[in-house]
Amino acid sequence: MSSGLVFNIQKYSIQDGPGIRTTVFLKGCPLRCWWCHNPESLSPKPEIVILEARCRLCGECLQVCPNDAIFAENGGFRYDVEACALCGTCVEACPSGARQMVGTRMTVPEVMAEISKDRIFYDDSRGGVTFSGGEPLMQPRFLRDLLAACRAQSIHTTVDTCGFGTREYLLSIAPLTDLFLYDLKAIDEVKHLQYTGVSNSSILENLLALGRVHSNIWIRLPLIPGLNDDDGQLEATARFAASIPGVRQINVLPYHKTAIHKFRRLGRPYRLEQIPDPTPEHLERVRQKLGAFGLTVKTGG
Repeated sequence: MSSGLVFNIQKYSIQDGPGIRTTVFLKGCPLRCWWCHNPESLSPKPEIVILEARCRLCGECLQVCPNDAIFAENGGFRYDVEACALCGTCVEACPSGARQMVGTRMTVPEVMAEISKDRIFYDDSRGGVTFSGGEPLMQPRFLRDLLAACRAQSIHTTVDTCGFGTREYLLSIAPLTDLFLYDLKAIDEVKHLQYTGVSNSSILENLLALGRVHSNIWIRLPLIPGLNDDDGQLEATARFAASIPGVRQINVLPYHKTAIHKFRRLGRPYRLEQIPDPTPEHLERVRQKLGAFGLTVKTGG
């Protein structure tokens, strides 16, 4: 029986496909997007996050850590990520829940048990289950078995992917997937490499191949002012999307800074604090630019 690392199961989601959905977030991602909304998803291993507002400075974590990964500093406590063995001892000892482990290994039946609790919402809203991340393609067997289990119960399935993975595997799960949410971070390869850490060449080739065999793909375009929103990139993105038979719409996802606190909890720098949120006028210009190529364009979703 396959199992995988899950970092969140979000109930009553309305932003990850049609209807009311349960979104299963799988841990691990090959990209390192500067604007990542779920930085806790990046590592393929469990991680410890610290909720500073809950910390009582009681020192219980310091006392129980077997690897001396926690030490007093400037009236508080500092966490040495490199020294941490992820044993979870400090998490269990923390009386306020300030220290939490992100990433739980679950079997397919365990995930399906959670999914089944929301079945009534799927039936009433024409919703279903979305497998997201992280990048779900990083846990191929687990994802395939989850999709097959949903198909056996006639539950609508969506896979939210950045498209960076083995093409053969991506095409092999297409018959088990009702809808693909396909992220296009930037059409320009240089910028894609700069802001995500990987080239987009295989991502674009995978999308072309998927669009030939699957008829329900929604492209997701994160709109990052100054990074991927110039006219040249927007026109190139729209032209490329319009050439793919399986693409049904483009969802523009406006940039926001809600992930800053997540980066801080993980002890990582956030590099886009100075980027402004897109204005309504900016979003309307983007919608018109993309729509000029005959595409259905929506904000969010």
